Order: sequence, then C-alpha cells, then structure tokens
Amino acid sequence: MVDAFCAKWKLIDSQNFDEYMKALGVSFATRQVGNVTKPTVVISQDGDKVVVKTLSTFKNTEISFKLGEEFDEVTADDRHVKSTVTMEGNTLVHVQKWDGKETKLAREIKDGKLVMTLTFEGIQAVRTYEKA
Repeated sequence: MVDAFCAKWKLIDSQNFDEYMKALGVSFATRQVGNVTKPTVVISQDGDKVVVKTLSTFKNTEISFKLGEEFDEVTADDRHVKSTVTMEGNTLVHVQKWDGKETKLAREIKDGKLVMTLTFEGIQAVRTYEKA
C-alpha cells in the first residue's frame, strides 16, 4: 500500500537524469539546475488522497491525487500534463501524458530506500532517496 511510501525522502543518488531531461526537451539551463539540485520528497496521505511534495532550493512542487484518477499536473520543468498514479504490486506508478507523449515514473521501496525509475522513449534514469 501507499503507507510504505509515506515519509520524508532525501535524494542521495541520481543516474542518467540529464539524458532523461534532454529527451523530454528540458532546456540546458533548467537541466543544469536539475542536475545539481538535491530535492527532498515528502509523501503523505490526506484521507483518500496521496500528497507528494518535492522541495528544493530551486523549486517546490506539490501534487495531490486519488489513486487511479486522472488529474492535471504542472511539472517542475513547466510541462502541463495529464497524470494518473496507480499501485502496481509494491510499485507506485505515475504516468504523465502531454502532446501525444508519455513518461512513466515508477517508485518502489528497496532495502529501505525509495527508488524512482523514470522512463521516456527508451531513456531511463534512476533516482535513489533515503529517509531524511
């Protein structure tokens, strides 16, 4: 269930994130900031909604959603997307769709760490967080 994800997480490792952002079409300047920023992610539940806050010195974002229900999201790189988040086994799967494109962010708990795998058009990035 989502309960396992509810915590405060700090980024400790990021692999291939620049290539992922480049594939998405993120500008050079924004990628530079994205590569050095070490965000803290706070996941919580508010009734039947899940709240995901991403906090950094660069930008803070917050999304609130019900599992399985599509919602509008503005991403940290300013894409306006339609998102749906579902639980697939022990994995929290977040799909963003815009302009005929789709990216998938899969979060799972491995060895007490939050591992987020981001996939877009065959490019994969992995960001690992530990409890803060």
